[in-house]
Amino acid sequence: MGSNVSAQGPRRAALVFIFVTIALDMMAIGLIVPVLPKLIEDFMNEDTAAAARVFGLFGAVWALMQFFSMPIMGSLSDRFGRRPVILLSNFGLGLDYILMALAPNLAWLFVGRVISGITAASISTGMAYVADVTPVEKRASAFGLTGIAFGLGFVLGPALGGVLGGIDPRLPFWAAAALSLLNGLYGLTVLPESLPPERRRPFEWRRANPVGSLKLLRSHAGLTRLASISFLGGLAHAVLPSVFVLYAGYRYGWQERTVGLALALVGVSSAIVQGALVGPLVSRLGERRTLLTGLAFGVAGFIVYALAPTGAVFLAAIPLVSLWGLSGPSAQGLMTRLVDPRRQGELQGATGAVLGIAAMIGPGLFTLTFATFIDPAARWQVPGAPFFLASFLLALAWLVGLNVTAATQAAGRAGK
Repeated sequence: MGSNVSAQGPRRAALVFIFVTIALDMMAIGLIVPVLPKLIEDFMNEDTAAAARVFGLFGAVWALMQFFSMPIMGSLSDRFGRRPVILLSNFGLGLDYILMALAPNLAWLFVGRVISGITAASISTGMAYVADVTPVEKRASAFGLTGIAFGLGFVLGPALGGVLGGIDPRLPFWAAAALSLLNGLYGLTVLPESLPPERRRPFEWRRANPVGSLKLLRSHAGLTRLASISFLGGLAHAVLPSVFVLYAGYRYGWQERTVGLALALVGVSSAIVQGALVGPLVSRLGERRTLLTGLAFGVAGFIVYALAPTGAVFLAAIPLVSLWGLSGPSAQGLMTRLVDPRRQGELQGATGAVLGIAAMIGPGLFTLTFATFIDPAARWQVPGAPFFLASFLLALAWLVGLNVTAATQAAGRAGK
């Protein structure tokens, strides 16, 4: 039950375990995506612009908690193993979803989001788990396979959340709680440890605090540039959870069910890209060129989102934006090459801190942009302004990608 899985052990079985763990985790998160903004809007007496601002604050605080907790969780997983950190996260999230399901007002819902920001650390630890059990040259493909788990979670989660939310906006929170607790029980029963005792390292606060953890990313010029790309990509990604539900309702009149099905399409497209395209393209193009290709598709896709005059055009652009998913596994694969195997948890924690900073800035940035450009008093009415901004950020990331250091390029060529 608690046996270790080494790089020479049954990697496929270990990846199946972590695949299921991530899929269930993302399904639980996806369940509440279609209803959380609407629940806030209900508390705000149907004021969409005010709800957008409050939802942005929720997202920023959630990200702040992630910023502080992810490096700590990463370092704890380097010290005590991945398994206990993943289990702690799953059980903590399950209890937190129950709290949000029972929230009688906006303040209690806010407390629930704070707690979930602290406990939702299993994804970064799961990435460290993948690095533990996968050879260096196959990590980009393995990270792509975990992307299928993300996709499946967002296929089933939002679709089910939209249906349940149409019955009762709090019902998805109960379903998410059940999934998280079942996920914890699953891991408690069958999830093996991936980090053997001889590869663990002492826990030190100077590396675990978010500022200290970022020093690792400054230890190599390639890591610094790749971290910058992750930051810009994370910032751009915040547009989707921040404004999509409110934007779709405002511009296209979509209700919870339609939003859930649209997010399910996002999940299907993402799963196809991550599962079927990442591995072959990395083998053919190398990690760096695959990274740049994915970012270019993201730039184009967000422009289409911003300009889409109808919901049908917006839906047609989802596969295009999903090709942006080529960039994430490629960047992760390049970064893991530049870090000692014993520091993979620290790397994922540091990367999580970078994404946490982006997630702190992103919700407020995009919800404020959306609220500003739909305000009746605004000089220009541009509901798609948040997506134009996201496209610009990915264009900057693409330019940074062109200047990845020679050492990192060499690492990418080794992955061809």
